[in-house]
Amino acid sequence: MELFEQEGSSSQKPKAPLADRLRPESLEEFVGQTHILAPAKPLYESIKADRVGSIILWGPPGSGKTTLARLIAAYSKAEFEPFSAVTAGIKEIKAVIGHADRRLVIQGRKTILFVDEIHRFNKAQQDAFLPHVEAGTIELIGATTENPSFEVISALLSRCRVYTLNALSLENISAIVERAITDKERGLGEMNITFDNNVLEHFSALADGDARVALNRLEFAVEHVEPDKSGKRMLTIELINEAIQKKSLLYDKHGDQHFNLISALHKSLRASDVDASLYWLYRMLTAGEDALYIVRRMIRFAIEDIGLADPRALQIALAAKETYHFLGSPEGDLALGQAAIYMALAPKSNSIYMAEKAAKKAIEDNPDFPAPLQIRNAPTGLMKELDYGKGYKYAHDYSDAFAYMECLPDEMTGQRFYHPTDRGLEVKLKEKLDWWLKKMAQERGKKPD
Repeated sequence: MELFEQEGSSSQKPKAPLADRLRPESLEEFVGQTHILAPAKPLYESIKADRVGSIILWGPPGSGKTTLARLIAAYSKAEFEPFSAVTAGIKEIKAVIGHADRRLVIQGRKTILFVDEIHRFNKAQQDAFLPHVEAGTIELIGATTENPSFEVISALLSRCRVYTLNALSLENISAIVERAITDKERGLGEMNITFDNNVLEHFSALADGDARVALNRLEFAVEHVEPDKSGKRMLTIELINEAIQKKSLLYDKHGDQHFNLISALHKSLRASDVDASLYWLYRMLTAGEDALYIVRRMIRFAIEDIGLADPRALQIALAAKETYHFLGSPEGDLALGQAAIYMALAPKSNSIYMAEKAAKKAIEDNPDFPAPLQIRNAPTGLMKELDYGKGYKYAHDYSDAFAYMECLPDEMTGQRFYHPTDRGLEVKLKEKLDWWLKKMAQERGKKPD
């Protein structure tokens, strides 16, 4: 039976999944999200006063987006129209908007249109809502697990207030599970379940902040518990693990979580935190991330964040790629771990990255400076007559393989892009560069910068 529908016979109720039966029917029953739903908070007061307006609910699975949307409808005098972006298109959007328009004209009632997984709608489909949100024909509640900044068009986003829901805490999940076990009306209270506190904590940890996952797994686990002679059903850690078998990590290889975790790995490596680097690396691998995607990012890291402070980091990253190609998983996972440890502990330098930015900026500002004549190629007689190559000095013919010769355009003489750090191998590179700059300054007849 769907929540907020008229009640049918009580015999139908147990057939609904536990997660649906236990869905909160008031704000007081709602668990978690106190940063937006505690008394005196703007959203809480807006729901109570029936003046929420159009909003986007952004949060991970099982954080309460659908439940919150239904609660808003329960406190409102508006008609509630659920709508799924997975199965609907423009035709269905027009139909539901038509119903909302007639309802407003004939009955004077507004319509709350709840769009689950709104990020799955393309631009044209999202555009279809705009005039009706502006006209007040509908109040839109969109639910998404993806960052709305990227997935919802700016015109629609500007007309909606965005509320961020967090993954539920262990305490939140524990409270929900405990209520499910003890609630005799909508939960499993009639099944006489007993459990220890460590069982509750263990079970809650397996849910990854997802209330729906926690309740579905609880229902499944309880179905496999035989009552003892006294009629009690004992819920143990062993039984839970056997029923669940393997924890499913929260991960979407094409969504926001994907980018959050690769960012966490990259920044842990940059911070030289070995343990965090290993955690995020193996968190992604365990969740099914493409290992070659991870190693591509590590190769980029070796260039961008370590660079010439330790050029071996790039060699190790490339070797990890080849090793994984050869061994596959799980043996190849060790090569990625080895590379992560090395790169976390390697001296850091972004001098190559900064040099690239500086050089590209100079090109953007002055894209057409000609190459100096002395370093131009002169394959024809005409080019030689035009002084192409005149004054070129072959470095190997001179002491220390140094020959004074300006290679930048005349307008850029003396401009520098690469500034080595004082870390790792770049200490030696800096010594060489300083020597070269001093020689160039001497030839120019002025002091180095």
